[in-house]
Amino acid sequence: MYQPGNEELKSVEEWFTEYDTLAEQGAIERLADLAVFPMNLATDVPEGYATVRQWTRPEYIEAMKDAMGSGTAGLELESKRTPHFLSPNLVVVETEATMTIEGRRQSMHYADLLVRTEDGWAFQTMIQAGWGHGWPSAKRG
Repeated sequence: MYQPGNEELKSVEEWFTEYDTLAEQGAIERLADLAVFPMNLATDVPEGYATVRQWTRPEYIEAMKDAMGSGTAGLELESKRTPHFLSPNLVVVETEATMTIEGRRQSMHYADLLVRTEDGWAFQTMIQAGWGHGWPSAKRG
């Protein structure tokens, strides 16, 4: 198993700090600049099955505008992120988050795959429940 050094861990933490700052500002286009497209999305559908999609940059931007609106600055968001390095260039980051909206707390558990590019870390895969509403379920076979 690959064991990252302190600098590698710090680089992932800094990437998420930038991502969180842009999310607070509602800077969706700049968030998209932190990604590699097509972006993979693994989620579930109301029928109780998993589904997988690839988003283009415009599809990602549209989905994030729907989800974030003008940004997350008005939300109280607490996140605990645990990076699992598969290699020096691939890291799966597991996040346990709690969001407070109008006094109501909501817990989320999800994972992201970051890939190292020539320009640094980039978001490539999102694994999170609840994004597949209205999508066809994955085929079993």
